Amino acid sequence: MEASFLKSIKHWYIPLLVGLFFVIVSIVAFTSPQSSLLTLSFLFALSFLFGGLSEIIFSIVNRKQMENWEWSLAFGIITFIVGFSLVIHPALSLSILAFYIGFVILFRSVAAISFALDVKKYGSKNWGGLLALGILGTLFSFILIWNPVFAGMSIVVLIALSFLFAGLFNIALALQLRKLHKSSKKVSTKLKERYDDLMEEIREEWND
Repeated sequence: MEASFLKSIKHWYIPLLVGLFFVIVSIVAFTSPQSSLLTLSFLFALSFLFGGLSEIIFSIVNRKQMENWEWSLAFGIITFIVGFSLVIHPALSLSILAFYIGFVILFRSVAAISFALDVKKYGSKNWGGLLALGILGTLFSFILIWNPVFAGMSIVVLIALSFLFAGLFNIALALQLRKLHKSSKKVSTKLKERYDDLMEEIREEWND
Protein backbone atom coordinates (compact mmCIF):
# COMPACT_ATOMS: atom_id res chain seq x y z
CA MET A 1 0.00 0.00 0.00
CA GLU A 2 1.93 3.01 -1.21
CA ALA A 3 -0.38 5.89 -0.39
CA SER A 4 0.49 9.52 -0.95
CA PHE A 5 0.48 11.43 2.33
CA LEU A 6 -1.18 14.32 0.49
CA LYS A 7 -4.18 12.22 -0.44
CA SER A 8 -6.89 11.50 2.07
CA ILE A 9 -7.36 7.79 2.78
CA LYS A 10 -11.06 6.95 2.74
CA HIS A 11 -12.68 4.75 5.39
CA TRP A 12 -9.48 4.35 7.44
CA TYR A 13 -11.58 2.63 10.11
CA ILE A 14 -12.08 -0.51 7.98
CA PRO A 15 -8.65 -1.96 8.91
CA LEU A 16 -9.46 -1.03 12.53
CA LEU A 17 -12.66 -3.11 12.48
CA VAL A 18 -10.82 -6.04 10.89
CA GLY A 19 -8.07 -5.76 13.50
CA LEU A 20 -10.53 -5.72 16.39
CA PHE A 21 -12.33 -8.75 14.94
CA PHE A 22 -9.04 -10.66 14.60
CA VAL A 23 -8.07 -9.82 18.19
CA ILE A 24 -11.47 -11.04 19.44
CA VAL A 25 -11.02 -14.30 17.50
CA SER A 26 -7.57 -14.77 19.04
CA ILE A 27 -8.95 -14.20 22.56
CA VAL A 28 -11.73 -16.73 21.98
CA ALA A 29 -9.18 -19.29 20.72
CA PHE A 30 -6.91 -18.60 23.74
CA THR A 31 -9.68 -18.93 26.29
CA SER A 32 -11.41 -21.92 24.67
CA PRO A 33 -8.60 -24.07 23.20
CA GLN A 34 -10.62 -27.24 23.81
CA SER A 35 -13.55 -26.11 21.68
CA SER A 36 -14.63 -28.49 18.95
CA LEU A 37 -12.70 -28.35 15.69
CA LEU A 38 -15.89 -27.47 13.79
CA THR A 39 -16.50 -24.48 16.06
CA LEU A 40 -12.95 -23.17 15.68
CA SER A 41 -12.97 -23.79 11.93
CA PHE A 42 -16.21 -21.82 11.54
CA LEU A 43 -14.83 -19.00 13.69
CA PHE A 44 -11.63 -18.74 11.63
CA ALA A 45 -13.60 -18.97 8.38
CA LEU A 46 -15.91 -16.15 9.49
CA SER A 47 -12.95 -13.95 10.37
CA PHE A 48 -11.32 -14.53 6.96
CA LEU A 49 -14.57 -13.85 5.11
CA PHE A 50 -15.07 -10.60 7.01
CA GLY A 51 -11.41 -9.58 6.74
CA GLY A 52 -11.13 -10.44 3.05
CA LEU A 53 -14.36 -8.68 2.06
CA SER A 54 -13.40 -5.60 4.09
CA GLU A 55 -9.97 -5.43 2.49
CA ILE A 56 -11.49 -5.77 -1.00
CA ILE A 57 -13.86 -2.88 -0.31
CA PHE A 58 -11.08 -0.77 1.25
CA SER A 59 -8.70 -1.26 -1.69
CA ILE A 60 -11.36 -0.50 -4.33
CA VAL A 61 -12.58 2.62 -2.52
CA ASN A 62 -8.98 3.87 -2.18
CA ARG A 63 -7.74 2.85 -5.63
CA LYS A 64 -7.06 6.51 -6.49
CA GLN A 65 -5.36 7.17 -3.15
CA MET A 66 -3.07 4.10 -3.13
CA GLU A 67 -0.62 3.60 -5.97
CA ASN A 68 -0.35 -0.18 -5.40
CA TRP A 69 -3.95 -0.79 -4.42
CA GLU A 70 -4.01 -3.93 -6.57
CA TRP A 71 -1.84 -5.74 -4.03
CA SER A 72 -4.24 -4.91 -1.23
CA LEU A 73 -7.08 -6.13 -3.43
CA ALA A 74 -5.22 -9.38 -4.15
CA PHE A 75 -4.62 -10.03 -0.43
CA GLY A 76 -8.29 -9.40 0.25
CA ILE A 77 -9.36 -11.84 -2.47
CA ILE A 78 -6.96 -14.54 -1.22
CA THR A 79 -8.19 -14.10 2.35
CA PHE A 80 -11.83 -14.30 1.24
CA ILE A 81 -11.23 -17.41 -0.89
CA VAL A 82 -9.57 -19.25 2.00
CA GLY A 83 -12.41 -18.23 4.31
CA PHE A 84 -14.97 -19.52 1.81
CA SER A 85 -13.00 -22.76 1.45
CA LEU A 86 -13.10 -23.26 5.22
CA VAL A 87 -16.87 -22.71 5.19
CA ILE A 88 -17.52 -25.42 2.59
CA HIS A 89 -14.94 -27.78 4.16
CA PRO A 90 -15.51 -27.36 7.92
CA ALA A 91 -14.33 -30.85 8.88
CA LEU A 92 -10.67 -30.33 7.97
CA SER A 93 -8.06 -31.88 10.25
CA LEU A 94 -6.29 -29.50 12.62
CA SER A 95 -2.98 -29.76 10.72
CA ILE A 96 -4.65 -28.87 7.39
CA LEU A 97 -6.54 -26.04 9.10
CA ALA A 98 -3.23 -24.74 10.44
CA PHE A 99 -1.76 -24.82 6.93
CA TYR A 100 -4.69 -22.85 5.48
CA ILE A 101 -4.52 -20.23 8.20
CA GLY A 102 -0.72 -20.07 8.15
CA PHE A 103 -0.80 -19.46 4.40
CA VAL A 104 -3.15 -16.48 4.73
CA ILE A 105 -1.40 -15.01 7.77
CA LEU A 106 1.94 -15.31 5.91
CA PHE A 107 0.63 -13.25 2.99
CA ARG A 108 -0.90 -10.69 5.31
CA SER A 109 2.28 -10.45 7.40
CA VAL A 110 4.51 -9.92 4.36
CA ALA A 111 2.12 -7.19 3.26
CA ALA A 112 2.28 -5.77 6.79
CA ILE A 113 6.06 -5.40 6.55
CA SER A 114 5.67 -3.56 3.25
CA PHE A 115 2.97 -1.30 4.74
CA ALA A 116 5.24 -0.49 7.70
CA LEU A 117 8.04 0.63 5.38
CA ASP A 118 5.55 2.77 3.43
CA VAL A 119 4.39 4.40 6.67
CA LYS A 120 8.05 5.10 7.55
CA LYS A 121 8.49 6.84 4.20
CA TYR A 122 5.70 9.26 5.08
CA GLY A 123 7.40 10.33 8.29
CA SER A 124 5.62 8.22 10.92
CA LYS A 125 7.61 7.63 14.11
CA ASN A 126 5.69 4.44 14.94
CA TRP A 127 6.67 2.41 11.88
CA GLY A 128 9.00 0.23 13.98
CA GLY A 129 6.12 -1.22 15.96
CA LEU A 130 4.23 -1.99 12.76
CA LEU A 131 7.33 -3.68 11.34
CA ALA A 132 7.80 -5.78 14.49
CA LEU A 133 4.18 -6.99 14.39
CA GLY A 134 4.57 -7.91 10.71
CA ILE A 135 7.75 -9.88 11.43
CA LEU A 136 6.16 -11.71 14.38
CA GLY A 137 3.15 -12.60 12.24
CA THR A 138 5.47 -13.93 9.55
CA LEU A 139 7.37 -16.03 12.10
CA PHE A 140 4.26 -17.69 13.50
CA SER A 141 2.80 -18.28 10.03
CA PHE A 142 6.00 -20.08 8.99
CA ILE A 143 5.72 -22.28 12.08
CA LEU A 144 2.08 -23.08 11.29
CA ILE A 145 2.92 -24.06 7.72
CA TRP A 146 6.08 -26.12 8.25
CA ASN A 147 6.16 -27.20 11.88
CA PRO A 148 2.85 -26.73 13.69
CA VAL A 149 4.00 -28.73 16.75
CA PHE A 150 6.57 -26.26 18.05
CA ALA A 151 8.16 -26.14 21.52
CA GLY A 152 5.21 -27.93 23.07
CA MET A 153 2.77 -25.24 21.94
CA SER A 154 -0.57 -26.45 20.64
CA ILE A 155 -1.65 -25.61 17.10
CA VAL A 156 -4.64 -23.67 18.45
CA VAL A 157 -2.34 -21.46 20.54
CA LEU A 158 -0.11 -20.78 17.51
CA ILE A 159 -3.15 -19.90 15.41
CA ALA A 160 -4.41 -17.61 18.16
CA LEU A 161 -1.03 -15.85 18.35
CA SER A 162 -1.00 -15.40 14.57
CA PHE A 163 -4.46 -13.84 14.65
CA LEU A 164 -3.43 -11.65 17.58
CA PHE A 165 -0.41 -10.16 15.80
CA ALA A 166 -2.39 -9.71 12.56
CA GLY A 167 -5.14 -7.96 14.50
CA LEU A 168 -2.79 -5.69 16.43
CA PHE A 169 -1.07 -4.70 13.19
CA ASN A 170 -4.38 -3.78 11.54
CA ILE A 171 -5.35 -1.67 14.54
CA ALA A 172 -1.98 0.14 14.59
CA LEU A 173 -2.11 0.64 10.81
CA ALA A 174 -5.62 2.09 10.99
CA LEU A 175 -4.49 4.62 13.59
CA GLN A 176 -1.58 5.64 11.34
CA LEU A 177 -3.96 5.99 8.38
CA ARG A 178 -6.18 8.18 10.54
CA LYS A 179 -3.21 10.48 11.23
CA LEU A 180 -2.43 10.66 7.51
CA HIS A 181 -6.09 11.34 6.82
CA LYS A 182 -6.16 14.25 9.27
CA SER A 183 -2.80 15.61 8.07
CA SER A 184 -3.89 15.61 4.43
CA LYS A 185 -6.84 17.86 5.34
CA LYS A 186 -4.40 20.56 6.44
CA VAL A 187 -2.65 20.74 3.07
CA SER A 188 -3.97 23.31 0.61
CA THR A 189 -5.44 22.25 -2.73
CA LYS A 190 -2.86 24.36 -4.57
CA LEU A 191 0.02 22.59 -2.83
CA LYS A 192 -1.51 19.19 -3.63
CA GLU A 193 -1.71 20.16 -7.30
CA ARG A 194 1.93 21.26 -7.29
CA TYR A 195 2.87 17.94 -5.67
CA ASP A 196 0.95 15.91 -8.27
CA ASP A 197 2.59 17.89 -11.10
CA LEU A 198 6.03 17.29 -9.60
CA MET A 199 5.40 13.54 -9.24
CA GLU A 200 4.23 13.40 -12.86
CA GLU A 201 7.44 15.12 -14.00
CA ILE A 202 9.51 12.64 -12.00
CA ARG A 203 7.69 9.68 -13.60
CA GLU A 204 8.27 11.15 -17.06
CA GLU A 205 11.99 11.55 -16.29
CA TRP A 206 12.20 7.93 -15.15
CA ASN A 207 10.37 6.68 -18.27
CA ASP A 208 12.73 8.63 -20.51
